[in-house]
Amino acid sequence: MFKLFLLLFFGYLLGSIPSGYLISKRKGVDIRKVGSGNIGGTNVSRAFGLKWGVIVGVLDIFKGVIPAYLAIHYLSSDWQMALVAVSPVLGHIFPVWIKFKGGKGVATSAGALFVLLGQKYVLILFLIWILTLLTVRVMSFASISMASFIPLMLWLDTRSLGYFALGFALAGLIFWAHRENIKRIKNQTEPKFKFKKSQEQLNNQ
Repeated sequence: MFKLFLLLFFGYLLGSIPSGYLISKRKGVDIRKVGSGNIGGTNVSRAFGLKWGVIVGVLDIFKGVIPAYLAIHYLSSDWQMALVAVSPVLGHIFPVWIKFKGGKGVATSAGALFVLLGQKYVLILFLIWILTLLTVRVMSFASISMASFIPLMLWLDTRSLGYFALGFALAGLIFWAHRENIKRIKNQTEPKFKFKKSQEQLNNQ
């Protein structure tokens, strides 16, 4: 039980590290005051270009990878491993370091799923995400579309109730974090994602 609580605490604190915020501050900008105000890779990409958005995304992915990797090596219960896997996502969305206002949790969820899911099911989720993004060019819609399939992929791969519950937890957190985006999608006011540098947008803020 001590290992579980230790990994939960570690996972939350690691997830709480606001990668996008720290990188933007190093560049002299508070990302929370730019664009959508979100600290995730998408908003960083809009502000500083795709390269920086990818860097933030990769860092956020590893916040999910590390706790999940430790969990499968030091815990034996699926339910315990599922709890640890969701802890960095909670940290990312509700980071203690910046008043519990963080990112959307997609990249960090992807990191945990990369460890817990078989390659085939990770690839299916990635294809759902990338094909949706390329088709509609709305990052939030691609993310919530992918999230909708997480419980199914976890069940098909593991047949574990613990992991199945984890799927619903991750999907629910992602949907909750995108609640404002969902409103804008319904109103057709959600911005399109552009695969190019957008420094000009930052200069016009």
